Amino acid sequence: MRIFTGLTLTLGLLAATLTTAPAQAGGQPNGGFEQGLAGWTVTGTPGAAKLETGGRTGNRLTHWSASAYRVTTRQVVKLPGRGWWTVSVWGKGGGSFSATSLSVSGCGSPVSVTMPLTEQDDAWVRSAVSVYSAGKRNCVVSLTTAGPGGTWASFDDVAVAPGRVVRTIRGGDLSGLAKNEDFGATYRSADGKRGDAVKILAKSGMNLGRLKVWVDPADGYNDQAHVVATAKRIKAAGMKLLVDFHYSDRWTDPGAQGVPAAWRGKTAEQTADALYQHTREVLKALKAAGVTADFVQVGNEINPGMLWPLGQTWDVDPDDGVPGAQWDNLASFLKAGARAVKEVDPRTQVILHLTNINNGIGSLTWWFDEVVARGVPFDLIGLSYYGYWHGSLADLQNAVTTLSARYDKDVLNVETAYPFTLADGSPAYENVIDLPSELVPGYPATPAGQAAQYRAVQDAVAAAEGGRGIGTVYWEPAWTSVQGAGWDPADPASGNAWENQALFDHTGRLLPAARSLYMR
Repeated sequence: MRIFTGLTLTLGLLAATLTTAPAQAGGQPNGGFEQGLAGWTVTGTPGAAKLETGGRTGNRLTHWSASAYRVTTRQVVKLPGRGWWTVSVWGKGGGSFSATSLSVSGCGSPVSVTMPLTEQDDAWVRSAVSVYSAGKRNCVVSLTTAGPGGTWASFDDVAVAPGRVVRTIRGGDLSGLAKNEDFGATYRSADGKRGDAVKILAKSGMNLGRLKVWVDPADGYNDQAHVVATAKRIKAAGMKLLVDFHYSDRWTDPGAQGVPAAWRGKTAEQTADALYQHTREVLKALKAAGVTADFVQVGNEINPGMLWPLGQTWDVDPDDGVPGAQWDNLASFLKAGARAVKEVDPRTQVILHLTNINNGIGSLTWWFDEVVARGVPFDLIGLSYYGYWHGSLADLQNAVTTLSARYDKDVLNVETAYPFTLADGSPAYENVIDLPSELVPGYPATPAGQAAQYRAVQDAVAAAEGGRGIGTVYWEPAWTSVQGAGWDPADPASGNAWENQALFDHTGRLLPAARSLYMR
């Protein structure tokens, strides 16, 4: 059945042996489908592939069928020489979250990536895979959709370029592990064998552990001693260490940046010195224990500043006697933290961590422009991204690309998570995400849905234009629900509102999403 000039669709499902157009040398001819489907071959369900207008830069290829189908659109490309090559495509889609993939075969080990759903905002998202070629080879670039009726995917701007897409950091925040274990939490691998959560996650591919530090927490956890102890386990498991300084006695985020009780009443200059001494003391203790930090966050989600009101970036409380933004104070705090980091070990990389990508890229560049103008030194940009709060994957990619280019820094997604269920654990405590309406469209709160959404975040960071997204850190993968290990350090009766987003289920068994840690 011929539906396009020069294109023949094969009846039935995808054939194992294909007849393709002659190999194209270097690049991806007609990657934008502006010449129709010239150079591409389609096999699979008749009529399921078609050319449409409304692409990212002109035309687009769309896969769709009213009934269950499978269709592949492919092209053979000849790579010019030895080395790593990256094949990318911009896509959007809806329906089944595992239906559509970009794959490359025939010129090295076959590789593929599942393309994400974009039902959240229908914006284009870039997907990419890399292959190592030993020389001039023919590669088969395939765009495949296989799913139930109504599933659809659109493609545009397929490209081949030298270079490699990697997921360098595949981390997890293990700050709550020590308290959870002390109150009786146990962990099991996917096959049900009981073991150490750190080792189980490391074996699954996690290669970085993140630990937050509080100054004088009411429950005694997340202090220097516990951070050192857990850091030893992280390093012993072969992982790198990221230390997250909150500069508070409890949680800090855009809604709370409280001053530690011991620092209250100090001037800005005195506070900067206290911050420096605290940072240096903790990092020296880690180094003395043989577990030097590889990365350090100087502050946590500090869009509104830190150590309120002295380091605020807007007038958080009009009645506190400190009017307006205090950028110079904030810069002095950040410089003090960075100086302490580099004095303990100059190889440790300093991260400045923001959140709320959903407020627009201008809300992030505004902040970084202010601290850069004041000479604040840093090595990496850290971003929180939770899909149900912080916008779409397209928003995430735009943040990674824009910030890395504007400030010449790599970007690390230092927090992400997604639920595997909406059911509560035991003891019951209302979860942060507990309604279907709160989920990312197309990704259900199931083990498979959690795995797919987490992988989509990893892939989006890695494939962001510019190649400066270096990985993701899953937030509290081991914070399962046990009596006594609640969220509030000052309230032993508080519960866990996050256990349905852990990477261990309600029985302590490792979930399928952890396999994403192994995928590079």
